[in-house]
This record gives sequence, C-alpha cells and structure tokens, in this order.
Amino acid sequence: SSERIFLLLDTREQIPEPDIAARMPGKGAMVNFENVWFSYMEDEWVLKDISLTVRHGETVAIVGPTGAGKSSLIHLLERFYDPSKGRITLDGIDIRQIPKTQLRAHTALITQDVFLFADTLQRNITEGNPILTHERLQEIVAASNMERLVQGLPNGLETVLTEGGRTLSGGERQLVAFARALARDPEIMILDEATSSVDTQTERLIQEATLRLMQNRTAIVVAHRLSTIRHADRIIVLHRGRIREIGTHDELIAKQGLYYKLYQWQGVS
Repeated sequence: SSERIFLLLDTREQIPEPDIAARMPGKGAMVNFENVWFSYMEDEWVLKDISLTVRHGETVAIVGPTGAGKSSLIHLLERFYDPSKGRITLDGIDIRQIPKTQLRAHTALITQDVFLFADTLQRNITEGNPILTHERLQEIVAASNMERLVQGLPNGLETVLTEGGRTLSGGERQLVAFARALARDPEIMILDEATSSVDTQTERLIQEATLRLMQNRTAIVVAHRLSTIRHADRIIVLHRGRIREIGTHDELIAKQGLYYKLYQWQGVS
C-alpha cells in the first residue's frame, strides 16, 4: 500500500497549469470547440475533428450511441484531459491558458454518480460558502425540488449524512447535486447522464430543477434518455467520434437520420 501511495505522489502532472495565466473575461460564457481531436491511446481517436460553438445562454444537448465520445467531450471542457489536436476556447480564450481552479469555478458538473461528504446536508450544499444567507439557501432548496427531502430528515438541513450519502437514494443525491450547483451560481452548466439511473417520479423533479438551473446560463447536457432533452436549443448527434447531425428535436425527427433511429429504438412517444 505504501508503494502505491508513493507511486501516486511521484506521478507527474499531465495537465499543466499555464506559464502565464490569461485573465478571465466578465459575464458571458461562449464555448468553442475548434477542430478538436482526442485519443486516450495513440491513433485510436475518440473524437475526430469536432467543431462546435455553444453560445451564451444556449442549451445544447449531446446524444449518440454508447462509445460515441459524449463524455470525452465534457472531460476536455473540464480539462481532465487536453485535446490531442485543436483547441477549446471560453469567450475566445484557450482554456489551456486559464488556471484549472479558475476554469472550474466558472462551471458546475453534475454526473450520474454524486459524492456527498460525511457532514450536514447544509454544508454538502454550500460546501462551506459563508456568503449564502438563510433566505438564499431556502430559495435553493425550493428551486432544486428538495423540500420533501429536507422535511423528511430528522434534523432538516442540519441532518448529518453518512459518507457518500448512502442513506439517501440515488435520485435524492442528484437533487442535492443540483442544489450544490445552484449555490455555486456557475456560468456554465454541464450535465453528464444526470438522470440515467433514477425512477420516473424523481426524473420529473430533476427535469424541473434542470430547467430552473439552466435559465440564463450556458448549458451542455449529455443524455441517454432522449425524452429529457427535447427542450434543448440544439441537439448534437455524435457517432464514432464525429458530429453527424445538428438541429432541434423536431428538425432531427423530420430528417429521419441517426437521431430519429435512436428515438425509435428507445420507443419514446
């Protein structure tokens, strides 16, 4: 075990900080993928020549079969990895020139797996942010559809959760993640399969919270359930690492291409 710990400590950082940090612009969050190629292993391309602009305040959904490269696109935006070729810009600035903590402060990533700390529910939402007032916290709880959850806990927001939030259901942990995102007030919302493993009733609550969360924000939504992204301004269909189709839900259904086939396979009405 000690050898593995020292091996980890000796591992060199592969996602470097910029030598000269770019200054982040003010409000506004236009994301641009410029001829982006990416591979985890040499010459095995996961993403191929992706060019895509997500405008400020726009909701863009990313869909496609398993292995199409949807999550990889999100990982590049968060700088968990860097593109093999091409670049990603935020308001015209290459994200490799933005310190990672500053970049991620502008975004909120909600995934299928939510980690909660062994602390009170309130601190799991605020993450120790002392600026949030009690009134603002109550607004966040309401906006994320958490009232029933809070009322059902023995000490409400002061209830201490077990590590990982194992006493909560998967759907309840998702709602806490939405509240946490609202508390951060990010400019860019990223949802990666956030409703893929919840029941229908909880999915409805999450969808309502999603719409509130994405108001006046740039949003990128990766989804397996196509019924959850019909409201998107644009839908990007990925297949084998390339963009195959772009359009609204109605436009893509009328085209009867890959999106239409995915829609038919899911039996969505």
